[in-house]
Amino acid sequence: MKLLEYEAKQFFAQEGIRIPKGILASKYEEICTPSSTWPENVVIKAQVDVGGRGKAGGVLMADHTTVIETARKLFNSTIKGVPVQRILIEERLAIQHEYYVSITIDRTKKQPVILFAEAGGVDIEETAHAKKDAIRSVSFSPLLSDVPGFLLRELCGNAPGEIQKTVNQLYHVFCKKDALLAEINPLVTTPDGVYAADAKLIIDDNCLDRQGIAVNRDLTDREREAEKHGFSFVEMDGSIGVIGNGAGLTMATLDLIEYYGGRAADFLDVGGGADSERVMHAVRLVAGVPSVKVIVVNLLGGITRCDEVARGIIAAGAPVPVIVRIAGTNAEEGRRLLSEKGYEMLDTMDHVVKKAVEVTG
Repeated sequence: MKLLEYEAKQFFAQEGIRIPKGILASKYEEICTPSSTWPENVVIKAQVDVGGRGKAGGVLMADHTTVIETARKLFNSTIKGVPVQRILIEERLAIQHEYYVSITIDRTKKQPVILFAEAGGVDIEETAHAKKDAIRSVSFSPLLSDVPGFLLRELCGNAPGEIQKTVNQLYHVFCKKDALLAEINPLVTTPDGVYAADAKLIIDDNCLDRQGIAVNRDLTDREREAEKHGFSFVEMDGSIGVIGNGAGLTMATLDLIEYYGGRAADFLDVGGGADSERVMHAVRLVAGVPSVKVIVVNLLGGITRCDEVARGIIAAGAPVPVIVRIAGTNAEEGRRLLSEKGYEMLDTMDHVVKKAVEVTG
C-alpha cells in the first residue's frame, strides 16, 4: 500500500527525520484564517496517489497573502484524473541543495538496497537516464540494524554528515514499517539543517494488519459496493462497461475491446452461479460509472442460469444500452425474456464487442 505524503512524513518524523512545519486540510473551511497566521512563503501540495504530481499542477507556491486563494484552486482541481480531497500546506524551505535517497529490496541479492544521488527533485528520472553514474547504490545484509558507516560514506560521498544520519534513519523506517519502498525526493539542506521536503512510503500489503492500517481504506464507493456483493471489480478509464463470469472470460472481453480500438470502463466478474439479484446489482454498479456509454454482458451458463441472468439485466433497468451474449443453461429462455424487453443480443463475444465499440464511436 502506497501511503500519502503526509502519512509517510509522520512516520519519518517519529524516527527523527526533520520535516517542514505544516498543516493538513481536508476541506477549504479549515484554512480560512487571517493571512497573518501563515508563514511568509508556503508550498501547497495535493495529497493524491499519482506519480509526477508536481509537473501535473499538484504542487503550488504561495505567500501568506495568496495561500487561501491558491488552496481553494487546488481543492477544486483534479490531478491526472484524481480529485483533490486533502492538501498539505507547509512552510517553504530555504533550500541550498537537493539530494535523492530511496531504499527498496534487491530481489536478486535478497537484501535491502539504498540508492543515492547528489541531484534530487522532479527531474531525477531524466538525470538517471542521462548520466548512468549519477545514482550510487549499496546493498547489505538485512540482519544489520543500521547501515554500516563505511557504506554510508561510500554512498553519500561529499554530502554533509547529517545526510548520512538521515539515510540511516530512513533505513530504520524502512525496517520498522515493513516497507517495500522508502524514498525522500528531495532530501534538502537548508541553513537550519537537513529536511525531507517530500516523502514516499510503500508498505507490504501482507503487513498492513501488523502496522495497524486498514486493508481496504482506499476503496472508492463503487469498489466498496462491489466488495459488499462479492464482485471482483476494477474501475478503468474507458467507456465500455464489462460484466462477465469468470476472470478469464472477463479478461478476454477486455482484451477484445482493446483489439477493436475501444476502451473498457471496468472489469467486473460476477462469479459462478449468479442469480438474478446478483446480476441486477452488477449491471446497476457498472451503469453508475460516469464514463460508461454502453455495457457488454458476456456470460456463459454452467451453474449460472441464463434465464436468471436475463431477469437480472431487466430488473436493473440500466439507463445506457446493454448488449448481451449469453450461452449455456436455459439460454433460449434467457434470450426470449430479453427479446421481449428489446435488449440487443448477439451470438458471439466478437460480435458483442464490435457492436459496443461502434456504439461508443
